[in-house]
This record gives sequence, structure tokens and C-alpha cells, in this order.
Amino acid sequence: MSDSIILGIESSCDDTSAAIIKGNAILSNIAANQAIHKEYGGVVPELASRAHQQNIIPVVEKSLLKANIQQNAISAIGFTRGPGLLGSLLVGTSFAKSLAMSLDVPLIEVNHLQAHILAHFIEDANPMPPKFPFLCLTVSGGHTMIVLVKDYFEMEIIGKTIDDAAGEAFDKIGKIFDLDYPAGSIIDRLAKEGNPDSFKFNKPKLENYDYSFSGIKTSVLYFIQKEVKKDPDFIKNNLNDLCASVQKSIIEILMNKLEKAALDLNIKEVAIAGGVSANSALRKVMQDNHEKLGWNIYIPKFEYTTDNAAMIAMVAQLKFERGEFTDLRTTATAKYDL
Repeated sequence: MSDSIILGIESSCDDTSAAIIKGNAILSNIAANQAIHKEYGGVVPELASRAHQQNIIPVVEKSLLKANIQQNAISAIGFTRGPGLLGSLLVGTSFAKSLAMSLDVPLIEVNHLQAHILAHFIEDANPMPPKFPFLCLTVSGGHTMIVLVKDYFEMEIIGKTIDDAAGEAFDKIGKIFDLDYPAGSIIDRLAKEGNPDSFKFNKPKLENYDYSFSGIKTSVLYFIQKEVKKDPDFIKNNLNDLCASVQKSIIEILMNKLEKAALDLNIKEVAIAGGVSANSALRKVMQDNHEKLGWNIYIPKFEYTTDNAAMIAMVAQLKFERGEFTDLRTTATAKYDL
């Protein structure tokens, strides 16, 4: 891999992030979070785009400072073109285009979902990168899919959610439990103190590799409404067990399809990516399947699971080597297929 120095910019949702990569080694990976969305129980697009405008220059400056890199040393700029919130993407896209033009360096557009998957090829993401072909369970607040990765830029979605994403289900169920947003990490923490077999919730019965998470959300809602009528303190008195049971159900839904796909396609190289891949119980099940099913598993470092610019820089580096540049007429897009 070349020693080119790439600046990566990520602004697809509510995190403003910038990273510097040299070869496949990350020199800096800086992110500014937007705590304001907690008050609203979800990301407010208008507020997100305004915060990106405030954060992007300081974040890029800090990434250059931490990497000890001058602007004129940058070989190219990679940015998230999509998918994501259009207003947020526009901030990152406009900034990347302006900076690339002022520095007279190439501009490289990056697909956010590809970046989650290809984060596995960052030098310190795993002890060893995955071997092609591999399956990647890409699971976050906005997306849940099983991707067959044949090469760096040859990917096929073989299963995806037909309604809610898994991360979205965690957040919506967290709201039922009156937990703060985002609820996924809170449920993960509380679940460690609970019994995952305390309560059973409905699971979807889909024939192929597709997912559905709206059913479990409805199942939890009706169950809670029924129990709270009998005991107004039911949630408070059973919160840890509820979190553990919900988490177990969602992870079983995820893993059943992934195991079926790996068996049907006879693939032993299996990875996870995206924000929900930070979930401790999901990571443990993946480790168990290394033992049980003989999988070679790939679980990225925590800092490369959530939305981050390091993964954007990694894809930009791969595209830079191939001479795959974009011109200044490019625009952000809320929908951007793999």
C-alpha cells in the first residue's frame, strides 16, 4: 500500500469526524458528538446539520494537529457522499470540495456502508484482515444487512431488513423502557446484570436471509402495556432482566440468519461492522461461533464501529491507489447503494 496521506471526512448523521491515514495506518481519528439530540429522543436533522457546520473546521484542524501533518502534505481528501441525512452530508461534501479545490488535491467520494465493511482493513482494526470472500453482518441504527464481500469493491447484499434496523429497534425499545437516547449502549450495560431468559418475545419467520425488527418492538410494547396495568413499577423492578431478554432476542434474530448464510454459502470468514457491532453480547456470540462453527471471525476495534472518519479514509486510500477520483460537480445523496 502506498504512503499517500489522505484526509477522511465523515458527516452522515450526528457525528462530525476527521481522520488522517498514511498507507493503512491511522494517524488521527477525531470526532465531535452532538449531545443535543438526547433531549428529543432521536436525531433532529436540522440541528444535526447546524452542529456539523460548527464542528467541521475544529475537528479537521485537530486531526491534522494530532497526526502532526501540514495541509500541504495531504495527497487527497475522502468524504462520505452517502447514504445518510442529506443536510449533514451536504456540510461534509461542501467542505471536502472546497478544501480539495484550495489545496489542488484529488477528491474521493466514499459510500458510508462500504466504509463500515472496509474498516476491517485498517492496520490496527484486527490482528489480521479478512480473506475474500467473507460475509459481513453490517448492523447499525440505520442499516441491517448481510453482505457477501468478494473483493474490496465487489459486494452483494444477500439479506437486509424489510423494516426497522436492529439499532433502531434497540432505541425504540429503549424509549418504551424510558431510557435515554441512544439506548443501545444503555441496554447492553444493564443487560449484564439481568437474566436473558426472563422474558420471551416474538421473532420474525422470514424464509430468506432478510430481517425484520418491527415485530419484536411491537411484542415488547404490548407485553409492557399488559404488565404495567398489573404493576405500575414493572419496568423499574425488572429493567435489567427486560434489557437482557430484549438483547438476547435481537442478537438471536441477527445470528440465525448469519449462520444460515454462512452454512449455505460454505463461508468460514465472517465479520461484523457498524455501530451495533460494539455490543458486548453480539461480540461474545461471534467469539462462541469461532469455537462452535469454526469461523474465522473479524470484530473491529470499538473506535471503528461507530460512524468515524478512519473508515472513510481507509476506503479513500484504496480508491486513491486505483486512481478513482471524483470531480467537483459531485453532490451528496441520502440514498447510495453499495
